[in-house]
Amino acid sequence: MKGELAELRKQNAEQAAQIDRLLAENLLLSRKVQFLLKRMFGRKSEKLERHQLEFLLGGLGDTSPDNEDPPPCTPQPPRPRRRRERKPRLPEDLPTEDVVIDPAAVKQDPGGYQCIGEEVTEELDVVPTRYFRRRIIRRKYKSKVNREQPPLIAPLPARVIEGSYASAGLLTDIILKKYADHLPLHRQEQILRTRYGIYLSRKTMCDWVRVVAEWLKPLYNHIREDLRASAYLQVDETPVRYCLAEGGGSRKGYLWLFHHPGADVLYEWHTSRAAECLDAMLEDFSGTVQCDGYGAYTSYARKRKKQVEEKLSDKPIDLSACWAHARRRFHEALEECPGQARWLLHQIGLMYRIEQELRGKGPQLRQAVRASATGMILARLEKTLKLKLKEHRPTSAMGEAISYTLGLWPQLLRFRDDGRLEIDNNRVENAVRPTALGKKNWMFIGHPDAGQRSAIIYTLLQSCRRLGINPREYLHDVLTRIPAMTNQQTRSLLPANWLADRQKSQAA
Repeated sequence: MKGELAELRKQNAEQAAQIDRLLAENLLLSRKVQFLLKRMFGRKSEKLERHQLEFLLGGLGDTSPDNEDPPPCTPQPPRPRRRRERKPRLPEDLPTEDVVIDPAAVKQDPGGYQCIGEEVTEELDVVPTRYFRRRIIRRKYKSKVNREQPPLIAPLPARVIEGSYASAGLLTDIILKKYADHLPLHRQEQILRTRYGIYLSRKTMCDWVRVVAEWLKPLYNHIREDLRASAYLQVDETPVRYCLAEGGGSRKGYLWLFHHPGADVLYEWHTSRAAECLDAMLEDFSGTVQCDGYGAYTSYARKRKKQVEEKLSDKPIDLSACWAHARRRFHEALEECPGQARWLLHQIGLMYRIEQELRGKGPQLRQAVRASATGMILARLEKTLKLKLKEHRPTSAMGEAISYTLGLWPQLLRFRDDGRLEIDNNRVENAVRPTALGKKNWMFIGHPDAGQRSAIIYTLLQSCRRLGINPREYLHDVLTRIPAMTNQQTRSLLPANWLADRQKSQAA
């Protein structure tokens, strides 16, 4: 009897353990489903509503480190509302066409009427793209004096594609439609055929894109050299599918982005997300790399540290983490632990408020303010996170957020001690958006080798976007001039140098 009772107790215990495990698994899966639904249909902003935040912060006795009210925050004076300068809808230098409409009676007897004023109605009109044939005629001349002299003919200007009917303007149009307007080549082919009667295959356009990328490669290399010379880089990566060269099908590749605040963004294409992909850009780099918590960065920094210790390299690398990624984890835990998550988000928000005040200031002032004001917030956050870590399951949203943040805590503190660093990686992440929009239209890269061509073109277009340059004017001018230049002369065509020359010539 006792044996049967013990066996029943054992079975009950096993069933209870299994029930607990299934409940935990069900809760985890339910949280993932809710997270996906929220990502698909819910609000994307991570901002907190002020009235909700004040309500929750008012009774937050159970979310502070020692079950006390959270430390009082220094009241901030209300910031003056900045008035946005209303820009004119139409630029002043926009070409104007006047259409004069007179009454029929005036047209019949112009001398019988006197004009005493006018009423003007403005419209914004557009003329569709106009394709035309350009004929470059080079006349031949023969000397009347020296009959034996060979005929004279002017040399043909250097062109991007010799022997082709592709002009710099047509190449610029194709490039911008694909990489700036996200119009795939097969759609461009259809538009040219159905609207303009021009039969231009996408294979031909693809070959032209390849040639253009080769011509722009020297400018790309100049940007790479300038970024390597800096001591601080922000790095991120984004997936892009590509077609296999053989066997069909597709795989996931990655565009890696490298950015120095105030400088250009460099895109690099790799067919994997491994740490070895960083060698191409960071092999000769020494300084701080700001990134998210992806393990490839930690692995690469560990390998570089070992090389420095073994005297195989003299270029150490330090990692700085991104507070935007940490904040996002706590934002995802709002539904599970609203009180604690909002308090933690509020503390992170205080750091961002300080960063807003420091925007545009020098590194020394930023470091001094961060050491005092931001340092107190960080100390409060660290104490709270360590106390709350034991209260949450590792698989819960809050548990994962706390573990993620504490696991990167030394890297998250690095911006406090270096005024050159930013608090987050958002600037380089913003450069991912053009590729994300493009992926929804062209869906994948047609060949593994085509990825780097896209990286070159995206790099220059992003630089134009950052500097406020009209990319059509820039690319047309570059593709017109670069065939006659050497690699050493091409530095003058970098977007920043090109803009400076253009402004100088306009001011003269």
